[in-house]
Amino acid sequence: MKIQFKNLYILLVVMILSTTSCFNDLEVLPIDDDFNTSEVIYRDPASYKQVLAKLYAGLAVTGQQGPAGQSDLARVDEGFTSYLRGLWNVQELTTEEAINAWVNDIGMRDLHDLDYDANNQFVEGMYYRIYYQVPLANEFLRETTDERMNSRGISSDVQNEVRQYRSEVRFLRALSYWHALDMFRNAPFIPEDAGVGAESPSQYSPQQMFDYIEGELLAIENELIPAGQNEYARADQAAAWMLLAKLYMNAEVYIGQAKYTECITYCNKIINSNAFSLEPVYEHLFLADNHNSNEIIFPVAFDGVNTQTWGGMTFIINSSNGGDMNPMDRGVNGAWSGNRTTGGLVDKFIAGQYADTTDARMLFFSEGANYEVENVFAFTDGWGVTKFSNITSTGVMGADNTHPDTDFPMFRLADVYLMYAEAVKMGGTGGDEATAVNYVNMVRQRAGVSSISASDLTTDFILDERARELYWECHRRTDLVRHGLLTSSTYVWPWKGEVKEGVGVDEKYNILPIPAFDIAVNTNLLQNPGF
Repeated sequence: MKIQFKNLYILLVVMILSTTSCFNDLEVLPIDDDFNTSEVIYRDPASYKQVLAKLYAGLAVTGQQGPAGQSDLARVDEGFTSYLRGLWNVQELTTEEAINAWVNDIGMRDLHDLDYDANNQFVEGMYYRIYYQVPLANEFLRETTDERMNSRGISSDVQNEVRQYRSEVRFLRALSYWHALDMFRNAPFIPEDAGVGAESPSQYSPQQMFDYIEGELLAIENELIPAGQNEYARADQAAAWMLLAKLYMNAEVYIGQAKYTECITYCNKIINSNAFSLEPVYEHLFLADNHNSNEIIFPVAFDGVNTQTWGGMTFIINSSNGGDMNPMDRGVNGAWSGNRTTGGLVDKFIAGQYADTTDARMLFFSEGANYEVENVFAFTDGWGVTKFSNITSTGVMGADNTHPDTDFPMFRLADVYLMYAEAVKMGGTGGDEATAVNYVNMVRQRAGVSSISASDLTTDFILDERARELYWECHRRTDLVRHGLLTSSTYVWPWKGEVKEGVGVDEKYNILPIPAFDIAVNTNLLQNPGF
């Protein structure tokens, strides 16, 4: 059951997304020239699940022919438009957790320097992928109303199944809008009924977007399949609860209102469902058979044969090989000599009161590498990161040694435990400090390091623990912004602000600029302050 949907999700199938004038700059490319209208597609009962698969696949792949050749989007290099690759670049390269050595990828170093502008191609790639996913979801929802399905003679059994799909599609749309809120704050909103020829979308304030996302997730919370009971890689109740917890955890940043109590409420729902448990061996969470883990709440699924992309896990694993590293030790043949980490992350493990060099989460490669990053463009300046691998827990390589079978754990239980602890420390009710300490210690004990006491549980400690537990999993920029540290001069790391020792930067870099091209073609949009 787990593998079945993981493979279906890649059959980049039969769907037409009508390009609307509201995103005429996006240049969405047709999905299949053999089809001309949605009406043709949706007459076939089998198409509904295939289109659902396409929507999930949008988090992983870049087009209709893997790994490249029929891109979903124009204007930006196809490999750069991978949803996961864009998310990883923005969430990791802007922090101490990652730095990139590629000279020719113009704009990539600007992410780590925190001096990007509205023409940055990596910011563009993330933005356009979000706003490809949203109209795709809207199209599915428009075409799957009871009225539309009745008019096509779709059987009641299929219609019942499709109603479940609709809840999942609303979750996926809410996920993309959350990323838009988190990264761009003042982001466009595309009404569900906006079809061909629709007017340019209006710009939602953070409060409007927050309210919309919250409302959608609350509306589908009880419509989704119970926690842990859906097919693998499909959203269930726990995925919606997790997204709500994330939304509430960062509410003070988004809308200036603390919602830590609400965060605890939804963390409790996940924990009390008993549908998930910590993976006994930390490293197994990031291997080619991590679909077997009971800790992962919502993954972005990959398959080396059926999900071939130069983004996604192909990018994450291959780009982090180089120097003296043997790529085949990680089940791939690529050594792209790009991404590694800085001392800002390594020090969380080797320096300070809570550091422990026996920590099982220390998945670094230091042979032939310099601890200090003297030259940003020298891969061996900085330690390699071997966290993700295309080898199974039994030592078997993935099906393809370029494109991994490894899934990306977007949401997992350890994160829930750490969110619960932080929300308690921030004054949220519905939880208690003793339970928070216990949850943190469960995470630390799995890593083989010493337990903490209540006096150790501070927000600074939790932020560091999140780095040790969740590095390279696309959380760090959001975490640093929440703590007021991304741009601050009080917390620096190597080459922050384009200075070796690190310096504070303009607060405008707490959010991303809306791409200049979109500002130019949509007069409803105002650029984010400072850009």
